[in-house]
Amino acid sequence: MATAILPVLVAPLKAAFDLVLPPRCPGCGEIVDGDDRFCAGCFAQLHFLGSPQCARCGDPLPHDIDAAAECGACLADPPAFDRARAALAYGGPTRQVVLALKHGRRLHLARLMAQAMRRAGGAIPDDAVIVPVPAHRWRLWRRGFNQAALLARQLALQGRHDLAVDALERIKPTPMTKGLSRRQRQKNVAGAFRVARPDAVHGRHVVLVDDVMTTGATVSACAVKLKRAGARHVEVLTFARTLRDWQHAEGMTGHGQD
Repeated sequence: MATAILPVLVAPLKAAFDLVLPPRCPGCGEIVDGDDRFCAGCFAQLHFLGSPQCARCGDPLPHDIDAAAECGACLADPPAFDRARAALAYGGPTRQVVLALKHGRRLHLARLMAQAMRRAGGAIPDDAVIVPVPAHRWRLWRRGFNQAALLARQLALQGRHDLAVDALERIKPTPMTKGLSRRQRQKNVAGAFRVARPDAVHGRHVVLVDDVMTTGATVSACAVKLKRAGARHVEVLTFARTLRDWQHAEGMTGHGQD
């Protein structure tokens, strides 16, 4: 009985709250008609990622490629993870959402981001464990939170999966990686991670979570450690990934439905 009455009591409070603090577009701040929604202008700029894409890393591929094909980079130097998927191309409103969560402390955006990530990743096995890419303790002290852990928690809640925020540990700080090449990033993260809880990942399907994937060096370094600890499958799931200029120019992204 109490459960049935609760929505009736909450609805007027929500209406009053929305009047004082109306929902706003996470991309530009314009008032919108509901939580976790983009305005029409920002939605039109979102580049949803999907087929055709590399079967391993999720990199966009030409439209005439086989669905099971891997990109040249993965064939030449296979990453340690088994599969990677991202919801959106990094840039425009997507970049604004990432920065608003990471630096603007708009922590509620983790819910919207996780919803998009679940759609991009497809079905996650019931026995999977969600593991965030860890932040070093110095960065945690400065920022107060790890955005990857917030996303992982939302994914676990929405899909009712196990969560192991402490399975991985970043044991050395790494400099900012902006502007570094793939090789430089690989060197930057070498020896930066360890598995703190092997029992949480041994024999498990691990979903490794981060906000943005650039070259894949960070998630690959984490996947190496997870595999050595006995993880049977490592899948990477991020909200966004950066694309190369020619991929943007050739339109290798597709608009999807929010």
